[in-house]
Parts: sequence; structure tokens; C-alpha cells
Amino acid sequence: MNEPEVIRAMLGQPSSEPRTIAVVGMTDDPGKPSNYVPAYMRQHGYRIVPVNPQIESALGERAYASLADLPVKPDVVNVFRLPKFIQGIVDEMLKLGLKNIWVQSGIIDMEAAKHAEDNGMNVVMDRCIMVEHRRCGLQ
Repeated sequence: MNEPEVIRAMLGQPSSEPRTIAVVGMTDDPGKPSNYVPAYMRQHGYRIVPVNPQIESALGERAYASLADLPVKPDVVNVFRLPKFIQGIVDEMLKLGLKNIWVQSGIIDMEAAKHAEDNGMNVVMDRCIMVEHRRCGLQ
């Protein structure tokens, strides 16, 4: 978990292809991290797909109720949900064959992380994708 090479791979380096990030728990409120962090990633060439049944859209993109409803297979699932929801997200990702979960800063569920890794998933947890993008010098 949180290996530098996994972080760089999830961010798409080395690669010239744009990455698709499904953002679970994204909001349409630009004052919240679950909006301005994905907005930052979008500004840096990533395709953002909001996943939140409570909103219709965010950043001009249609929001989907669940990962299963997405019209595309995301490269990374970026999670802005409470720790109690992480295991369910991991289970849904396993059913869908999704391999990369990035759980934002302050959100920790070590059991879910172990379950994900034991089933072949790459895990970044308790790290901000925007901060790591900057730290990797990918701006």
C-alpha cells in the first residue's frame, strides 16, 4: 500500500494516455475537497467521472449512482467517503474487475485495504491524489 511506484502508475506515469478517474462521493460544491481536488485533476488532463447518487452532475459531467452504472471502466477509483463505506466500494470494484483504489487523506480502513490487496488490487490510502500529483512533479 502507498508504494511510490503504485502512486506513479495510478497517476499514469509513465504514459501519455489520459487517465479516467471515477470519483466516489464527489460533490457539486466547489468549496469542498471532493469537488476542487477532482477539478484540479481535470485541469491536468484527467477525465473525471462523478459517482454520487445525490447529485445530477459535477464539473459539467453527469454523475452516476454507482460504479456499476458507469459507461466507462475507470483507471482509478478515487474515494471521498467515510471509512465505513470503503469495504463496500472494494467489494463493488472486485465484482467489476477494477484494480486501482485511491482513498483520500484522513480516510482509513486497513481491513478493506488488506482485502483489496489480497485480491490483486493496488491501494493508495490516506493520501490526497492532488498532493501526490504535485509531489510527483506531474504539473
